[in-house]
Amino acid sequence: MSSFKLTFFSLSLLFLASCGSGNQKPSSLFSIVLEGNTNKINQGTTIGVSIKNIKNKDIEKVTYVMDGEELPISDGKINFSVPKLGNKVLKANITYEGTTVEVTKKLKVLASKAPEIYTYTILNEYPHDTGAYTQGLEFHNDTLYEGTGKKGRSFLRKFDYKTGKVYQQVDLDKTYFGEGITILNDKIYQLTWRSGVGFIYDLKDMKKLDNFQYGESREGWGLTNDGTKLYKSDGTEKIWILNPDTMEEEDHIEIASNKSLFADTNELEYVDGKIYANVYQKPGVMIIDAKSGAIEGVVNFGGLSDKVTKTENWIDTDNVLNGIAYHPTRKTFFVTGKDWDKLFEVQIEKK
Repeated sequence: MSSFKLTFFSLSLLFLASCGSGNQKPSSLFSIVLEGNTNKINQGTTIGVSIKNIKNKDIEKVTYVMDGEELPISDGKINFSVPKLGNKVLKANITYEGTTVEVTKKLKVLASKAPEIYTYTILNEYPHDTGAYTQGLEFHNDTLYEGTGKKGRSFLRKFDYKTGKVYQQVDLDKTYFGEGITILNDKIYQLTWRSGVGFIYDLKDMKKLDNFQYGESREGWGLTNDGTKLYKSDGTEKIWILNPDTMEEEDHIEIASNKSLFADTNELEYVDGKIYANVYQKPGVMIIDAKSGAIEGVVNFGGLSDKVTKTENWIDTDNVLNGIAYHPTRKTFFVTGKDWDKLFEVQIEKK
């Protein structure tokens, strides 16, 4: 090799080496270390945090951020009193040698305590249509509204819950599998399962006003509202918060117990800051804090299906508990199931 080529080759190596040292990834310099090397933290827990300084750089300052808010550090510890639970990213902004880099660590923030156990007392039993594969159930005044599923027999109806008499019904096109419903501002909102579309109806005459498309949410499962915003479940651990005017998914909460995140929230009902959620294919209802996503209670409705007349086409994993509606005047809950012949009025109470 000529001396010119050797010199050029040597210079090239030096150039590449200098470029590499100036563009090292933050992860090659630093990493976040949590006490016990955990990646699960209960809300409100105080836990030690440090920076692993891989290259022994001279660190001048470190700040920690989660969900856009700085987390104060005291004696090398952070208190994770964050307002919302779920999958999180802890960011550390590290200033060293006149520059600042960001490193991250994925973790889960879970509920601070285990859910309380609730039971129920049956107050009344009413007739329910065995052709109604219940997906959504909600009261407006003293009238019960119901949305049902299954392609070819999905509909939206309003009826007298005491007698089962149907006042009005709108059938969905056979291509749609109907899902949850809710009523807000004189409009009825209805989801479909996997079609990525929902419908908006006029409350007075049930005439369809508009369609809406889903955003990031995966599917349409349950739907409820707090008087201002809509809450939509999609079969994941997330419940999406929608603007009823634009139908945009503006935010979400993630559902968590003190042990893990929880998916499969189905039919929803909002009452006094809590979301009551049917658990898909289970005889239970979760009581969820609508702001944090914490599962605060679980209602065990086991045994309720034994009071239902099972037809020859009954399938235990299909004809399950689903549908929960709160009657604000009576201050009781009404629950039923998919193709059940009974609607139960119950009082929910701590066990």
